[in-house]
Amino acid sequence: MTLLQAIQPPLHDAAPADISHALAGLCKACADPLRLNILRALHNDSLGVSELCALFDMRQPALSHHLKVLANAGLVATRREGTTIFYRRSEPLVAQAGASLVHALLTELDNEPVPPAMRSGLETLQRVREENSRHFFRNNAHKFREQQDLIASYEQYADTVAGLLTQAPLPNQAVALEVGPGDGRFLGVLGARFDRVIALDNAREMLDTSRRFAEQHALDNIEFVLGDTASSAIAGLRADCVVINMVLHHTPRPADTLAEAADCLARDGVLVVTDLCRHDQGWARENCGDLWLGFEPEQLTAWAEDAGLADLTSTFLAQRNGFQIQVRLFGHRHT
Repeated sequence: MTLLQAIQPPLHDAAPADISHALAGLCKACADPLRLNILRALHNDSLGVSELCALFDMRQPALSHHLKVLANAGLVATRREGTTIFYRRSEPLVAQAGASLVHALLTELDNEPVPPAMRSGLETLQRVREENSRHFFRNNAHKFREQQDLIASYEQYADTVAGLLTQAPLPNQAVALEVGPGDGRFLGVLGARFDRVIALDNAREMLDTSRRFAEQHALDNIEFVLGDTASSAIAGLRADCVVINMVLHHTPRPADTLAEAADCLARDGVLVVTDLCRHDQGWARENCGDLWLGFEPEQLTAWAEDAGLADLTSTFLAQRNGFQIQVRLFGHRHT
């Protein structure tokens, strides 16, 4: 489909003056290579102004002009966390004028390889995020439970997750993988249900904490692996169940983490994701090591679909402190 063909449906539904004005704004916003590269950088990620300045080697006033043009055209959305503004891509609704044009343009951009310099810059940003996250947990492993309880304690979601696993269509219960087991308490649930459980964490201090829990509770079917979902140590793993409890908002690239977890899933396996819904409590970054302030449910669904998974069921838990937890169960599309 050509871009001209892509925009034909909206042209029939809108008055000529309205659609011309809307399309002119979109074309103006996209008529700059830098702005197109900003949209490429925001594919499946959100970046702060300072991160974008570093990525494109630009001073903030100059970059802010381009971001304002994109925002005015409805191509990016913003959220403020403390004194920092983060930008993400914002595709228009299907019914909006020019939506098909935007979709076709972004699809074209995403199908092309990212330029080497830009790819290198994005990788550098991710390494910085990863190190910040590891640094936080290295220094705070001893008070993990206290910090976790500031937002959502284990007791507030554990029974729901365990109940979901009980109801899940699991023909086999040989291997389970928990990504980021924290202080290890959910390993007890998995250890009682699965023959073999793998606890995966990229912070040695946190892995040691969960190992001590397993030793104290005589959990003898737990293996502990230092690494992340991209680690060669779990390459080829086909787990009947993968659990990611309150971890994604600590990861630099949650969409990639979800996709890598899906790669570890057996054909009839299930993936459980527990995480926060989107919120605006910026203090969680400094106090709890959060890289993301939760996620829209639709965002997790889209990432799961990109990874070849289907949404089997979802549960939402409201917290007295104003936060909301989403417990999601995914499986391969044939399940």
